[in-house]
Amino acid sequence: MRRIVLVLSVLATGFVPLLARADGPCEGLSASQRAVADQVLASQHPYDACDGTFVECLKARPVAPLVRRLADWVCRKAAAGQDAAAITRSLEKRALSMLRPGKTVTMDLSAAPVAGCTEARVTVTAYLCARCPYCARLVPALHREVTSGRLAGRVALRFRLFPIKSHEHSTEANVAVAAAMSLGKGWEYLLRAYRGIDAFSTSVLSDWAADVGLDRGAFQAAQDSPATREAVVASKKEGLRNGVESTPTIFINGRRWLGDLDLDTLVDALEEEVEALR
Repeated sequence: MRRIVLVLSVLATGFVPLLARADGPCEGLSASQRAVADQVLASQHPYDACDGTFVECLKARPVAPLVRRLADWVCRKAAAGQDAAAITRSLEKRALSMLRPGKTVTMDLSAAPVAGCTEARVTVTAYLCARCPYCARLVPALHREVTSGRLAGRVALRFRLFPIKSHEHSTEANVAVAAAMSLGKGWEYLLRAYRGIDAFSTSVLSDWAADVGLDRGAFQAAQDSPATREAVVASKKEGLRNGVESTPTIFINGRRWLGDLDLDTLVDALEEEVEALR
């Protein structure tokens, strides 16, 4: 990986850097936000596609698509209020996640429900807990992106269960999701569970099964099956082998995502992966 290094600041050089694009994400930035974007673009290097700083790489004709993508992302981070140090750290983590070939892990996805494009060359896999509040915000949004949003037709989304003891009723909720998975309604049940995360009780598990079109009796039998619990345990053990410690933990084509877990950054990285594999 090309080392991301810090060079002389804008103030020291007196150089006024070139922003990502006049009509792009840097348009409309406040003076302080623009100064942050300027500092990052003048001091940092893209992790691929060009050897110079962003400012130098943006002068090339044509500008490499990855350079443009990353520069625009820097501007969005500045617009969101991040300072130059935070954006630089985010860039470094993104580089560790996206540089290929990179370290990949082994996952058993044979029974993992799929959303989005089943034939996609890009698969994002989330280790998640059915009682994880952050998962309840991120995962449904990512599901929408791969089924009907910016990633539709280009990315497949799968999940593996990773119960977390600190999440109340984690075992019961994840076994319920596994039961629904065995009956072909894994995604539907998981999304229903996330919608009801603040009103959870074990008494509603069967109601949620009916809500997604499952027979209550079949669902109860699947819940009670030793095979269902064994599937949850196997998924948790697999996650531990792959270094998972918290949820959600994301893998893109088997490479662990170390970058920011905001939706727009994830979507941008997945679009980058799609472009790289064309």
